[in-house]
Amino acid sequence: MKQLDLPAQIAGAIRDSIVEGRLIVNERLPSEAELADKFDVSRPTVREALKRLAAQSLIRTQRGATGGAFVAKLSFEAAQEQQITTSTLLISMNDVHFETACEARFTLERACAPLAAERRTMDQVMTMRKEIDHQASAGLSDEAFCASDVTFHRSLVDAAANPILSYQLAGAVEAMQPLMNMITFSARDRARIVALHTDITDALESRNGAAVTSALTGLEAETQTLARTVFAARTRPVSS
Repeated sequence: MKQLDLPAQIAGAIRDSIVEGRLIVNERLPSEAELADKFDVSRPTVREALKRLAAQSLIRTQRGATGGAFVAKLSFEAAQEQQITTSTLLISMNDVHFETACEARFTLERACAPLAAERRTMDQVMTMRKEIDHQASAGLSDEAFCASDVTFHRSLVDAAANPILSYQLAGAVEAMQPLMNMITFSARDRARIVALHTDITDALESRNGAAVTSALTGLEAETQTLARTVFAARTRPVSS
């Protein structure tokens, strides 16, 4: 193998074997010595490759006589944390305009609206109403309001009962939403947000997907307007 980042190359080769089904869930990987011989590298290099696979939750290690490295079953729930972390880093490290992030975030959530309206449970509806009541509480901190906002929208997404959608939207709701809240909270009219959240929940409870979509569009417009207000204030000259 070429010397350029050997652990990454080995990890990639093993990952491909897992994705292509040549290594199946709970199957034991060859030993470090066997992998070192196969890839013609040192055991420390193999060990580093296995660490990278473990960090991606693709393998698990087990000690003892029957121990070793085994193919792990990667769940959607476990993968969501990586999705959230990656989305947060991408947005914070790159020049992504607020309008672009907001557009993406609400476009993705609206995709869930018809399914959520059709499949929602009353427990999910009650969770959203509980968060609305919490958001209307006097003296609620900005941090608590933002956390409740995320929980509210996560419940809407999960109401679609589609684990792939929930995974894809984890970054949008739990990464983009907090970052957008950080920008807009100072200009936000909480009563207006609560009213829009109530519209969304009422539509969801009545299984009206079109109304859920419309209410989300209204919330997007409100969020974009708040952001423009904040940015305008930041660029306005300070009077002497």
